[in-house]
Amino acid sequence: MAVLKHIKSKNANYSDAIDYLLFQHDENNGKKILDDSGRPILREEYYIDGLLCTPESFDKECEITNKKFHKNQNASDIKSHHYIISYDPTDVTECGLTGEKAQALSLALAKKIFPGYQALIVTHTDGHNKSGNIHTHIVINSVRKCTAERAPYMSQPHDHEAGYKHRATDKFTKYFKKEIMDMCQEHGLHQVDLLIPAKIKITDKEYRLQQSGQKKLDKINQEIIDSGLKPTSGKFQTQKQYLRDAIDECAPVCKNFEEFQSVLFEKYQISVTDHRGRYSYLHPERNKRITERALGTRYGKEHLEQVFLQKDPLAIIFVKSHLRLVVDLQTNIKAMQNSAYANKVKITNLKQMANTIIYLQKHDIDNKTSLESAYAASYMQQQKAQDQVTNLSLQLKDLNQQIHYTGQYLSNKKTYTAFFNSKNKGLYRKNHASEIQAYETARDWLKQNLSEETIPSLKKLYEKKSSLQLSLNAYKDVLSDCKSQVHELDVVRQNVDSILNHQTPEYFKTSEQVL
Repeated sequence: MAVLKHIKSKNANYSDAIDYLLFQHDENNGKKILDDSGRPILREEYYIDGLLCTPESFDKECEITNKKFHKNQNASDIKSHHYIISYDPTDVTECGLTGEKAQALSLALAKKIFPGYQALIVTHTDGHNKSGNIHTHIVINSVRKCTAERAPYMSQPHDHEAGYKHRATDKFTKYFKKEIMDMCQEHGLHQVDLLIPAKIKITDKEYRLQQSGQKKLDKINQEIIDSGLKPTSGKFQTQKQYLRDAIDECAPVCKNFEEFQSVLFEKYQISVTDHRGRYSYLHPERNKRITERALGTRYGKEHLEQVFLQKDPLAIIFVKSHLRLVVDLQTNIKAMQNSAYANKVKITNLKQMANTIIYLQKHDIDNKTSLESAYAASYMQQQKAQDQVTNLSLQLKDLNQQIHYTGQYLSNKKTYTAFFNSKNKGLYRKNHASEIQAYETARDWLKQNLSEETIPSLKKLYEKKSSLQLSLNAYKDVLSDCKSQVHELDVVRQNVDSILNHQTPEYFKTSEQVL
């Protein structure tokens, strides 16, 4: 199925678009790939055409149009719009689609969709990570060069006139998608209904954020493994994916929206509100809410209300087990159901007992000795993680001081240099006492605390801080996970003793899902 992506750009250098479309680029950092002589390498296969411009001079011709209409002169202006049509990989094997054919189809479509605009139409056959799916890039100048006929999606009186800017409205996007669907149907290509919102909506920006975040996490996790600890997670989550995963876990166990609100906040610190018939979610590390539309229809009110209706009351289960400790606990729980204990044992207590049994079964703990060993091992892991967090926190504190004094040193260096070169140093110091004092304090601190002869730039210090903060956050997650494990095991130990002695167990809140 062909899909459509849209990217707005404020980059005034239109040459960057030409470079990206013609030359190979590293998908991780966006930089051009160079040969042994330091020259950029052309893409292996591409097809290029221009609308109202020569492809090679697209950049200069767009600048001329902008200047003519006095548009796109500010940094905040959107200079170009980049649309990507990605065809289904099976169109190549089953429908005979080639790069040349895709270029012809996309060129005809671009002429219909973007009349009056200068545009580059470029088809690539490599796909992301050499996946092989054929896709076409359509890059247009945001200012219309020539007046065109009005189209059904246009809502403003000047939308079709020369000198006015392209507006990527919902009506336009639906119109564009409908034309893509009609094109695919006419030429026998695979296609889905692009007008139906996606169940799980992942934008190109989120996809690339996940890819870069995963690489950083892999590097940090390797450092954690090398230090003898176990990473909390091997998979990087974007904030949106964190919301999706949390909703997927919490929604099926809730009977209504109010319970969903409570469970989602209690387990994941995610706030959810129902406003004008739509849900919006607040990630614990954000100040701005994320709407259900940004996540996909699977996470919207309409779908989740159907999920709530399917919820049945959870029954307490006792799994059959080969573990002696689990069998002993089950026997004692059954004994607690006789008339002597019936009035004392509440449903909530039975749930705590069931949670304890499920935990032991899940972790294959056969006896109390194994339970104590697991607790001791988890406690040792917690101590190691705590040591790492303490060490990294101290490093970050020292680095923040270095950044503070380096900034203070650099900001007052010009004043101190002028003081050093002044003929009347006493008068100059009197007039600039605070700046000179700040410089000398910073200089003395840097001399005393830095081993390097030269002072690192603030840019390098902030890069080091960013890397250090990432490592610290990762170890904090490890520490939090270790603390949770220690707490869970400690509660399990207490509950095991209570059940074996026919006593009411302690409250047990586990991260494991109750079956």
